[in-house]
Amino acid sequence: MDHVDLLVHSAGANPAVRYLSRHPERVDRRALITPGVRAVGLTITDRLRRETVLPRRDEPWFPAAFAALEAIGAGAATIEKFRAIAPFFYSRWDEVAQAHKAAEGEQVNRDVVAAFGADGAFGPEADRTALARFAAPVLLLAGEVDVGAPAPTTAEFTAFFPGAHLVVQPEAGHCPWLDDADRFMATTVEFLHGAATHVP
Repeated sequence: MDHVDLLVHSAGANPAVRYLSRHPERVDRRALITPGVRAVGLTITDRLRRETVLPRRDEPWFPAAFAALEAIGAGAATIEKFRAIAPFFYSRWDEVAQAHKAAEGEQVNRDVVAAFGADGAFGPEADRTALARFAAPVLLLAGEVDVGAPAPTTAEFTAFFPGAHLVVQPEAGHCPWLDDADRFMATTVEFLHGAATHVP
């Protein structure tokens, strides 16, 4: 396969950035869905995460989740606290969201996760330079209420791509296809079909 389109989600954006920086000639279009930003050296501040979640203060689960988020930001992270903030990653903490979160444990290889962010895994300066030369269209899709990849940080990410197109899906969390599948599909399909006519 000479050329590929890349559609990646969350932390998957980081190895995708690395791949693109090394093999830009093999990639036609990219769609980054609520993307991780470690590969380009961006930082998500505790203040931004707090600002992202505070509009949800009336949710019944908010007090416990917010206390856990504050503890994590203060350096007191535990597995229990990470579990407690799960509602912040979804627009609705309903049965669908809870089932999705519960299935995560079966899908994650902890050893791989540990190696994923090891020292030297990323080269932000080199990757940012490479991205600036990537002229093909790039979709960056953020969720309006996503604490994992806040929309303002995703907007910062767009600055590294000449052909970036930012979309913020209303009332969406970290997995926007769960919150509004029709809107998510319409956005991504429209982008991929339209971008096909602009690939250099």
